[in-house]
Amino acid sequence: MRDTVTSLIENYDSKGRYLDRDGVDQLKSYFETGTARVQAATVINSQAASLVKQAAVTLFAQQPELIRPGGNAYTTRRYAACLRDMDYYLRYATYALVAGNTDVLDERVLQGLRETYNSLGVPIGPTVIGIGIMKELVKSEVEAAGIPTGAFLAEPFDHLISELAEKDI
Repeated sequence: MRDTVTSLIENYDSKGRYLDRDGVDQLKSYFETGTARVQAATVINSQAASLVKQAAVTLFAQQPELIRPGGNAYTTRRYAACLRDMDYYLRYATYALVAGNTDVLDERVLQGLRETYNSLGVPIGPTVIGIGIMKELVKSEVEAAGIPTGAFLAEPFDHLISELAEKDI
């Protein structure tokens, strides 16, 4: 897993270049938001179970067919698997938030996820909706804690959504 600093330096090093204005600006932004990112992660960590539960309640209220007989979250085992996966996405989004880099999401979450879900018959659309719900809940909780929010807070969730969302429909 890499962070913004490591990725940036690796990129410049591979090209044999000194840091230019863009590189310095990226580092500056990363360090300026560092405290807010760590504080946001603290809020997420302290409320993770509640955030996942609230996201599930909202998702199933919007898509009740998922918990009806024949739905993908029908039965206790499938419902629990859904909550487990949502918790997994939230945890890794938090890692990416602190790192200021989405590489961990690509390496540990997204690689092969679409294929796995498709092979198991798990619909990806509700997963994307659930991640979006968690993003909004996290933003609300972080704002309520008086912590500055910005693009850095949404970036991990947006990356997950973008990579999982249906393309070329």
